[in-house]
Amino acid sequence: MIKRQFIRHIKNIPGWTTKRKIVVFSVDDYGNVRLSSEKARTQLGKAGLGINDCRFDKFDGLENAVDLAMLFDTLCTVKDKNGRNAVFTPYVNVANIDFESIMNHNFDTYRSELLPVTLNKLHGYEGTWQLWLEGIKAKIFIPQFHGREHLNIKLFNELLQNNDIFIKACIKNFSYTGLPLNYYKTIRYNETYSFNLFEENYELAHQIKYGLNDFEQIFGYRATNFNAPGAYEHEVLEKTMSEGGIRFIDTVPIKNEHQGNGIFKKKFRYWGKSNRFGQRYFLRNCVFEPSLETNAVSLCLKEIETAFLWGKPANISSHRINFNGVIAEENGRLGNEALRSLLKSIVKKWPEVEFMCANELGMIIDNPKNSK
Repeated sequence: MIKRQFIRHIKNIPGWTTKRKIVVFSVDDYGNVRLSSEKARTQLGKAGLGINDCRFDKFDGLENAVDLAMLFDTLCTVKDKNGRNAVFTPYVNVANIDFESIMNHNFDTYRSELLPVTLNKLHGYEGTWQLWLEGIKAKIFIPQFHGREHLNIKLFNELLQNNDIFIKACIKNFSYTGLPLNYYKTIRYNETYSFNLFEENYELAHQIKYGLNDFEQIFGYRATNFNAPGAYEHEVLEKTMSEGGIRFIDTVPIKNEHQGNGIFKKKFRYWGKSNRFGQRYFLRNCVFEPSLETNAVSLCLKEIETAFLWGKPANISSHRINFNGVIAEENGRLGNEALRSLLKSIVKKWPEVEFMCANELGMIIDNPKNSK
């Protein structure tokens, strides 16, 4: 407990400060197909995959219209001092595995499809894409970039080439979850930008470039904020991000960055720190994971309080799974109840609070006169 309190304070001390009480919700994994159904989970378990090893393997599926409608209702239960509802910044994966195409081509190589295609062809997802667009228009659900897909293409193709039984089981069940984590020491199957050899980053840079273009094609604007799946990416990719429009990068205070061949180097970041391309780093200094912790609301409130104490915005890290009922309806209901409780507590304790999306916070940090 003492260690957790110490970390809460120490990570908020250095860097940019403001007198404003700003709250941002940075929520990962939207748009990503992981587990397609309860039936798929059962079949994957029978195939020997570790489908019950973590909450994501058990409950995380592509959000549907019911999930989004419930979330939007929750966000609209409160208003800040400016009369604005709470806002989510969903960090989105814009492409998914085209399972049918891979099977039709005898599991030859990775094939993908863009998010609207996925949503419009799946049974039970009627109206989901329209809700995405309505959330954006209402300024309560403003997507940013989480990578083109939430998988490592190098590893995916190697598993196909090796006729891996586990990845074939995933594809046949229209899912991508529960795979072993020991194929490589430095690459996990769902870490888009992790690598073994440093030179693999050149291909990863191409993936970022095309992913950012796909993001613009889908949403009609360039992404300005980035957070990598698993937070594993090398800073060499920042040049490509900058060229593609990324101005703000979510990160952790101390990043153990892989340099290749299993060699790691610690990198230190703080609020508002600039890199050589003029991009600024954001810290996720608060956590809200109600599907993981029963006291998620009280823990998050303490972290918000500490952030404000040191003159920092509260950038609340979370994941789609917390508000997702597509696999387990109860999970989505409980997550939204916890979020509603958190939001009401925030506006009651800090009536001067301002809700905003991550890119708006970035523009404030870029313009110091707005920090007062």
